Amino acid sequence: MRILMLAPEPFFQPRGTPISVYFRLQALTHLGHEVTLLTYHLGEDVHFPGLKIKRVPNLFGLKRVKIGPSLAKIPLDFLLFLLALWELMVKKYDLIFSHEEAAFFGLVLSWWWGIPHLYDMHSSLPQQLENFRFTSSPLLIGLFRFLEKLVLRFSSAVIVICRDLESKLIQEGFASKAVLLENFLDFPEEKVVPEAIQAIRKTYAPQGQKIVLYTGNFEPYQGIPLLLEAARLCPQNVVFLLVGGTSSEQKAWAGKIKDMGLENKVFLIPRVPPEKVALYLASADALVSPRLGGTNTPLKIYTYLRSGKPIVATNLWTHRQVLTPELAILVEPEPEDMARGIKFSLFNPEAQIIAARARQFALREFTPEKYYEKIEQALKLAGKMNQPLIKI
Repeated sequence: MRILMLAPEPFFQPRGTPISVYFRLQALTHLGHEVTLLTYHLGEDVHFPGLKIKRVPNLFGLKRVKIGPSLAKIPLDFLLFLLALWELMVKKYDLIFSHEEAAFFGLVLSWWWGIPHLYDMHSSLPQQLENFRFTSSPLLIGLFRFLEKLVLRFSSAVIVICRDLESKLIQEGFASKAVLLENFLDFPEEKVVPEAIQAIRKTYAPQGQKIVLYTGNFEPYQGIPLLLEAARLCPQNVVFLLVGGTSSEQKAWAGKIKDMGLENKVFLIPRVPPEKVALYLASADALVSPRLGGTNTPLKIYTYLRSGKPIVATNLWTHRQVLTPELAILVEPEPEDMARGIKFSLFNPEAQIIAARARQFALREFTPEKYYEKIEQALKLAGKMNQPLIKI
């Protein structure tokens, strides 16, 4: 099958949707499909057999596109639309596979060319506007709700990445189109040698302190302030490593950490390549996800589960879609309970039993074979439900 994929984001960069796009490409090409990816000018090329990457020109001199909705995406998406239009004029495709807001024009292009449209729904776009504090305008949010419903109604099939989005499609009457495909694949890990772990621990825990690790971006919904407040309530023999965030975010948080008197207890580590995360996971004694907003399952949770380390996460639907009390220490989103959970994960032997159970669960349920099966299911569903131009 010849697939035209539309990805309105920097690709590849080690963050949210681009990571998901990476593994979609890996699976599609592994299954023998030919994919042309149209994306922004930013990011690193990746190489899979049968993959071509074409980028919009950098007409506006943009060097960065932040996570979530932004005004910078508007001109880039227009260029992406024009690039997709040209690509369809010069080459025949069997499927349009779109991510995020590219679904709005991907659907239109599928109508014009009479080919199936597969929407990869990473989140609810109107919800994104609110979660990222892009706008509080009822008019704009309402417009995105309307457009999203059109996409769900007229797409041939819809991939959803978590049970919350699956429930949304069921409630709106589109259950027959939904394929639940969680983002559980991970990058090959660099071999972690004991000397590297010892170097990390010597640097950040020279007196044998316990290490609590957070990985991910520093957006407001991630709950970094909650984690810092909990850190103040933890014993002095516990240190925190926060891996991720942009250089500007790191600088801003360094000042806040100093103001809180935590500069000897909380350490900021710049974003590392995905394959190097394994070193920090291996060096940690416990892992945390203090997320406060959103309803999607954080990508880090699948990596955490495989690590064999105790997980402390807020007792919110964003985590409970995958995590249960049998797999993680779930805590209320307040500093006192977060600190309680962290201390339990570090000093109670029961936490190691929970961590071992979580690892076995992940190795059993989240396999590449299951991922590939779901991708094929979505492609077959898109082909089966394809219809010619539908009038609204």
